[in-house]
Amino acid sequence: MSATTDQVFGLFRKNAHGYADPTSYKALKKIQGAECEARPLTYICSPFSGNVRQNQALARDFCAFAVAGGQIPLAPHLFLPQFMDDADPDQRELAMFFNRVLLAKCEALWAYVGHVSTGMRLEIGWARDLDLPIKYFDSDFQEVTF
Repeated sequence: MSATTDQVFGLFRKNAHGYADPTSYKALKKIQGAECEARPLTYICSPFSGNVRQNQALARDFCAFAVAGGQIPLAPHLFLPQFMDDADPDQRELAMFFNRVLLAKCEALWAYVGHVSTGMRLEIGWARDLDLPIKYFDSDFQEVTF
C-alpha cells in the first residue's frame, strides 16, 4: 500500500512499524470528527473591492480572529481572485454566485461592519434569506448589535 492510501485526512491507518492499526485510526478519526463538529463553518463577510491589498489583509485578520473564536472561516474573496477577475463583470457575477452557494453550506455569517460594500450587503441579505445566524464586528473585531 502506498503512503497516500495509508493516510486519510492526516490520519494513518498503520502504526510506526507499518502494521495495520484500525483501532487507533478509528479512535483518532472519531476525535477529529468531534473537533470539526465543534467548529462551525462560518462565512467571513468583509470588503474586497477598493483597496484590495488592505481588504485582503483585513479578511486574513478576520479569519484568524474567527479561528481563535472556534470557527472554521470561509472567505471566498481570499481565494476566488486567485483565478477570477473581479473587474470583469461576468466573472464577478459568477464569483458572487459561487459565494451564494458557499454561504448556503455555512452555519453562520460573520460580517465586518467597519466598511460595508455592495457585495457584502448582498451576502448579508442572502444569509437572512437562509435564516443563518449573523454576527457583526467593528474595526476592532468587537461584536456589535444593531
